[in-house]
Amino acid sequence: MSYDYDLFVIGGGSGGIATARRATDYGAKVGLAEFDRLGGTCVNRGCIPKKLMVYASHFPEAFQDAEGFGWSPVESSLDWQKMITGVNQEVERLNGVYDRMLDKANVDFIGGYAKFLDPHTLEIGDRKITADKILIAVGGHPVKPDIPGIEEAIVSDAMFHLETQPKRIAIIGGGYIGVEFACIMHGLGSQVTLIIRRDWILAGFDDDIRLQIQEAMQQHGIRVLTGTEPSKIDKTAEGLQLTTKGKHEETLVVDTVLAATGRKPNLQNMGLENAGVEIDKEAIAVDKYSRTSQEHIYAVGDCTNRINLTPVAIREGRAFADTVFGGQDCTMVYENIPTAVFSTPEGATVGLTEAEARSQYGDAVEVYRARFKSTYFSLAGRDEKTMMKLIVDGNSEIVVGAHMVGAHAAEIIQGVAIAVKMKAKKADFDATVGIHPTVAEEFVTLRNPVISEQVKRQ
Repeated sequence: MSYDYDLFVIGGGSGGIATARRATDYGAKVGLAEFDRLGGTCVNRGCIPKKLMVYASHFPEAFQDAEGFGWSPVESSLDWQKMITGVNQEVERLNGVYDRMLDKANVDFIGGYAKFLDPHTLEIGDRKITADKILIAVGGHPVKPDIPGIEEAIVSDAMFHLETQPKRIAIIGGGYIGVEFACIMHGLGSQVTLIIRRDWILAGFDDDIRLQIQEAMQQHGIRVLTGTEPSKIDKTAEGLQLTTKGKHEETLVVDTVLAATGRKPNLQNMGLENAGVEIDKEAIAVDKYSRTSQEHIYAVGDCTNRINLTPVAIREGRAFADTVFGGQDCTMVYENIPTAVFSTPEGATVGLTEAEARSQYGDAVEVYRARFKSTYFSLAGRDEKTMMKLIVDGNSEIVVGAHMVGAHAAEIIQGVAIAVKMKAKKADFDATVGIHPTVAEEFVTLRNPVISEQVKRQ
């Protein structure tokens, strides 16, 4: 049978675009549909605009720290509208970059919402197209808790379009999105209350990362209500009245409530039932080759709900293209994927947490950890600690996990991740000469498997 395309991609996010471009490298005729702006969540509503706001939030501390180094006090105020305008202009620039990428790769771009009519046919507006292979890369969307008045709350997408800065903001959820926005808004000068069901933020991360970041957030002035849930939101003349239950039963009055309680795949109205694509726990079920229950239909990224990270979606998509169109046998490896939380202070990690390592290796686990105050803060005058930690399988002496909280943690862990991915041993770290004076050198100077409290000179 003849088809309009060798491959048609549904979704113009990072995973979909990377896949389309890779498939055209192998000579495939490729089309792509996207009903929103190109770039997906990362470019439009996530990684990029959020990181720009992270940068903006760090300047007040930098101004204050400078005084300890001899600079005169700085009096400065935030122009919220200028910041938000600049952030969105950069997003628009990147949309154009992705558009040009598709054009250069000879990918046919169709603006519109794609829906399955049958396993090989898609409807996009008033067009019907057919494809031999179809890739679903539609990402996910934020969800809100089901409580009375939740329609008054916003989700993370809206944070980049607020016309004015909320002076008081309550954030529901202790995952990385809630934590990052709590730190961003506090740094920008808002009064922040973070509401979490558990005792600690960032479930799933190493306990030392969770402890270090949460304690620092509270020390900086962010109010964290642990063991607490929202019960209702009421709109009043004074602002939004948020009532909580649990460990902290109280009523808060704020300007904005941000619901950061999770995300779900964007599968609504896709007509997946017309294509016979199976769903598992609200996500598309796939095998190790990203193949769905239909032999010719594949899915990558957040809509499969494996590991929801932009670089993972890109790697999954390229592995699919290399396998199906490049004649290779490529699968995504989900071990030792580095990730970061752009909180203040920053956290980053690769490999196993201490708890995961002990579950897997038992008493053979060796933990090397240091907490210290870097030289920067010795003059800045802030009591800010860095935490660095290596997890080692004592049987093989392989480093199975690395964790850090502190300035530039993500940049440092990105390099350490290479060593962990290559299964470097603790002796390899020990044999590496450190760059002095730096914080990063601590990863190659940790010697004794004990908790170490010290002052590090950077």
